[in-house]
Amino acid sequence: MTNPSVHPPLSNVQAELLKLFSAEIPESHLLELKKVMAKFLLDKARDKADAIWQEKGYTDDQLEKILQSK
Repeated sequence: MTNPSVHPPLSNVQAELLKLFSAEIPESHLLELKKVMAKFLLDKARDKADAIWQEKGYTDDQLEKILQSK
């Protein structure tokens, strides 16, 4: 089996996660952490989608028409 190689420098996120993973934490805490990270990324994606929606001037009526035409 080949060992994956790590090419420094690590990103700030990678460095922080490595610090966290060096400590043994219970599975329940790991699950909670995964949920926090997932919610964080979902919120960022929604914020970006909302910004694009406003930038393009989309309306709920336009979305409804698109959904009905499919």
